[in-house]
Amino acid sequence: MNSAAARATAVRLARAEHPDVVLMDIRMPGTDGLAATRRITAESGVRILVLTTFDLDEYIYGALRAGASGFLLKSTPPEDLLTAIRVVAAGEALLAPSVTRRLIRAFAAASTGPAEPSADRDGERQRVLQAVTGRELEVLTLIGRGLTNTEIAERLCVSTGTVKTHVGHLLAKLAARDRVHLVITAYRAALVAWHPPRAPGPRRP
Repeated sequence: MNSAAARATAVRLARAEHPDVVLMDIRMPGTDGLAATRRITAESGVRILVLTTFDLDEYIYGALRAGASGFLLKSTPPEDLLTAIRVVAAGEALLAPSVTRRLIRAFAAASTGPAEPSADRDGERQRVLQAVTGRELEVLTLIGRGLTNTEIAERLCVSTGTVKTHVGHLLAKLAARDRVHLVITAYRAALVAWHPPRAPGPRRP
C-alpha cells in the first residue's frame, strides 16, 4: 500500500498505480484531501474512502460532491479498516452507519433545500422513474433509508442475491459510482423524506 503526504503526490500515485481504493485523509499536511478526491475521481473510477474525526467537518460535504465513496473514523481498529477497504472496493455497503447515514442525510438536506430549484428536483425524480423498474425503485428507496442488502431482502421477501442484482442494475442505469451515491440519488429524487433531528429536551433532575 503506497502512501502520500501531499495532494499532488496522492494524485500522481493514483494515476500511476490504478488502485481499487484510495484511503484519503481529509486533512493532509499543508492542504486538505478534498481537492485530491475531486481530481482522482474525475480522472478515474477509483473509489475514495475518507478518514475523518467526524466533528461535522465541513470538508466532508465537499468530499461527497467530489465523489467520495465512504467515510471512516480515524479511531477505527486496523482489522476493521481492512474490512472497510474491501467493502468499498466491492461497492456493496455503506460504511460506519452511525457516521455515513447522518452525513448523507445532512448532505441531502443541503442538496434539496431552497438553493436547489424544485424543477431540478422534479427532473431528477423523472430521470429515476424513467430509468428503473418498479421493483428497482423499491430497492432504491430502501437503500436511501439506510437498509443493508440483508434487510432489504427480508423486507421484500427475496434473496440477498436478488437484491444484489437489483443494486447492480441501479448502479448501471443511474450512472452511480457506488451505494453511497445511490443514497444521494434517492434523496435528490425525493424518494426518501428527510426530517431534521429533534433538539434534545431538557434533562430531568
